[in-house]
Amino acid sequence: MRAGRDFAYGAAAGLLGDLLLGDPRRGHPVAAFGRAAGAVERVLWADHRGRGALHTAVCVGGAAALGAAAAHAVRRSPAASVALTGAATWAVVGGTSLAREARAVGRALDAGDVEAARARLPHLCGRDPQALDADGIARAVVESVAENTSDAVVGALVWGAVAGVPGLLGFRAVNTLDAMVGHRSPRYRRYGWASARLDDLAGWPGARLTAVLATVAGGDPRGAARAWRADAARHPSPNAGPVEASFAGALGVRLGGTLSYGGRTEHRPVLNGAAGRGVRAGSGDIDRAVRLSRRVSWLALGVCAGVRLLARGTGGAGGVGAVGAVTGGGSRIKRVSGKGRTS
Repeated sequence: MRAGRDFAYGAAAGLLGDLLLGDPRRGHPVAAFGRAAGAVERVLWADHRGRGALHTAVCVGGAAALGAAAAHAVRRSPAASVALTGAATWAVVGGTSLAREARAVGRALDAGDVEAARARLPHLCGRDPQALDADGIARAVVESVAENTSDAVVGALVWGAVAGVPGLLGFRAVNTLDAMVGHRSPRYRRYGWASARLDDLAGWPGARLTAVLATVAGGDPRGAARAWRADAARHPSPNAGPVEASFAGALGVRLGGTLSYGGRTEHRPVLNGAAGRGVRAGSGDIDRAVRLSRRVSWLALGVCAGVRLLARGTGGAGGVGAVGAVTGGGSRIKRVSGKGRTS
């Protein structure tokens, strides 16, 4: 039971710390992990899936092992355990940075300064900004807010509920590696395969919980559920699909469609566009998406803390089964100086 309380108090403190403090400008733990992962890549890289899988195992296993060692060291002190969980949660969640970057783009669009919005967009996501008009930029931001709500907040809380501090650090390691090597460039098509697949697996429960909570907390629960059911499976990402579709329905906007990454064009399905239900996303929808993201994040904290407490109180095995029941089964701030990734 104490472990459940320690997680609940620590995760709440960490999420509040992120809300009040945001990311440090220098010396961020995730940036340090990124540098270490880059050093491992320089030693191991080869155009081979096996080498990439080893890279993933070393980096993710190292992060989780560090978390396990730290948790073991403070296991006898409730105060130290709460403090460690709080610090780990603050280090791995990125809701404040996400909101700050999204709103900065929104303010530029509201001022009619599309060039400033284009210049700011790469801080948030990997789209080619020069290919986008004002509404296209707004759509990219809303999609990034939706995906990062799962990747940068909810997914971490889910794995914290499942596995404590090792789960928090391990999930962020997986997500960061995917942002570094999981894309389909010639260099990483094989080497990054394991990282990309592991990110899909690790992100699965958090994405479903995010979609559920966006449906509950949004302004149109029926519309969110309808868009999730109708459109999520058509998205190329198994995790971004439910999240972006539920956000689109909850906000009453259309997402998806044609986009450009690194000089290549993708034609994605339109989300929440059936029968003219959604309108084209605009700058005013960015702040609405950020507010929805905030509500989802705090609801996720309540769900994950409650599951952890319930599982420990009833002798459950760390909350795996309960979290699976909630989520229906058992993205970036792109640069590795942040705490997540986006579409």
